[in-house]
Amino acid sequence: MAVLCAMLVCSTGMKAQNNPYVDDRRVHFGFQLGLNFMSFSVKDSEVPIVNPLTGETEVYHARVSSILPGFNVGFITDVRLSRHLSLRCTPGMQFSSRTLTYKTESGKPVEGSLGNKEKTDVLSIPVYIPLYLKWAAEREGNYRPYVIGGGGVAFNVSRDREKPILLNTMDYFCEVGLGCDFYFSWFKFCPEITYRIGFANQLSPTKGRMELPPQDFFYTESIDRLLSRQLVLTFNFE
Repeated sequence: MAVLCAMLVCSTGMKAQNNPYVDDRRVHFGFQLGLNFMSFSVKDSEVPIVNPLTGETEVYHARVSSILPGFNVGFITDVRLSRHLSLRCTPGMQFSSRTLTYKTESGKPVEGSLGNKEKTDVLSIPVYIPLYLKWAAEREGNYRPYVIGGGGVAFNVSRDREKPILLNTMDYFCEVGLGCDFYFSWFKFCPEITYRIGFANQLSPTKGRMELPPQDFFYTESIDRLLSRQLVLTFNFE
């Protein structure tokens, strides 16, 4: 981190412009590394569910209780449209995890196939294909701020039918953010932060899932919709 900060200070502090014609290229490529913080927007079904272990009927409520930082990697293709505008495609892959916590409306302990099971981890590895428009301000020395927005599709490649929560394969999303290009002698370093909103229900129903014991059906049946939400911190190298 100290080395990175020193690089940024040196880049912005130099009077001479590094790579003065780099933004004149019609097409250029790069790669990206980053962190993601993936969550869910949860809508409960509010439907009473019979627990086959106790025979009692309960209404369950689910919430995201913890988010573990995930890792993402991708590639960059940037097409210059005008002096300030470019079209970008950055396909890549993410690794992420969230924890769902369940509570009963009556306050009784949540019981599943392995006893008290009020929490379950939801892992996902989506491959995403986004398309963005990037608008950059005038370059000042060796830095150039920008805003970015667009959308795309994501395909989950880590579905495990034995897990209590099974996610659907496909999602589509929109994304907005901002960042800054820092110019060095041989490349551009571009830290960027974006917020991504998913629109497709990620929850796959329990119907037909013979791998899941009936006492664990409440994990899914207590939820009406799971919509993806995430904050992404990306480091672009172009």
